[in-house]
Amino acid sequence: MSNADVYILAIESSCDDTAAAVLKNNQVLSNVVAGQKIHEEYGGVVPELASRAHQQNIVPVIDAALKKAGIDKKELNAIAFTQGPGLMGSLLVGTSFAKSLALSLQLPLIAVNHMHAHILAHFIDEEGYEKPDFPFIALTISGGHTQIVKVKSFFEMEIIGETTDDAVGEAFDKSAKILGLPYPGGPLIDKYAKEGNPKAFPFTKPKVEGLNFSFSGLKTQIMYFVQKSVAADPDFITNNMNDICASIQHTIIEILMEKLKMAVTETGIKRISIGGGVSANSGIRATLKAAESKYGWKTYIPKFEYTTDNAAMIGIVGYHKFLEQQFNDAEVTSKARIAF
Repeated sequence: MSNADVYILAIESSCDDTAAAVLKNNQVLSNVVAGQKIHEEYGGVVPELASRAHQQNIVPVIDAALKKAGIDKKELNAIAFTQGPGLMGSLLVGTSFAKSLALSLQLPLIAVNHMHAHILAHFIDEEGYEKPDFPFIALTISGGHTQIVKVKSFFEMEIIGETTDDAVGEAFDKSAKILGLPYPGGPLIDKYAKEGNPKAFPFTKPKVEGLNFSFSGLKTQIMYFVQKSVAADPDFITNNMNDICASIQHTIIEILMEKLKMAVTETGIKRISIGGGVSANSGIRATLKAAESKYGWKTYIPKFEYTTDNAAMIGIVGYHKFLEQQFNDAEVTSKARIAF
């Protein structure tokens, strides 16, 4: 290990995935994620169960990340962890472990904003993936967040649009629930949509001023549409699943694209990145890629494994904070809501 190399152990525990990664500078040596199947039977994440599962998973996951990276913990230069936003019980598990480990190894501690990490995941060194130049526009879409962010530098970001109610991931999952699909339903809507007609069932797009979003009205509209259709034909969902999913997905993508076009017009910035779990959606990825030739944008789509919650994205923020010596003391606390 040369003096120039920086080894970061990163821990992510904001929701229901326990994750650990080891980075050498901006390269990922390991990225381990343990999911939690228990929430499927409840149709959503149960916070108390999530925090208990994190307590069971965190030691094996970190051990696996170090072994996979071929790194001894004595070689580490810092510990990075998700401070927030997220579920308080889940965050506390990761924060407490990171603080204890940093203290025992006498290493610097680096607190990371989960939303910054989704945006900066693009700066992980990965063959075949370009890194955006500053400034760029980031569309961060997940189960809990929908934001348009103007990214001026690694540590200078401004939210210029966000959801006023439900996040886009909720809109996908709740629509799937209305259709009787299991949790998490977003990926299933994407799967069925590939075989359907996106214009089969037109849904009205909400009128929201500026760059903000609203998805609760769309969700209600879908619910009433399905109820009315099933009352007329009990087999409506079964017979039209592909078309319903394609129509829902098409409407959501149109809402996102309209706001992105407005953001480009307002800022003059044509470099667009996506991040967050919903950016794994194939329809969104294809539409954004098509925007390069259609609107003259340059679009940045991260590697699939860095879209959903993972620790590699926490590690890349940790690395850049390490270079700037932005460390936290042992008094740092988890925050379910955190200033951007």
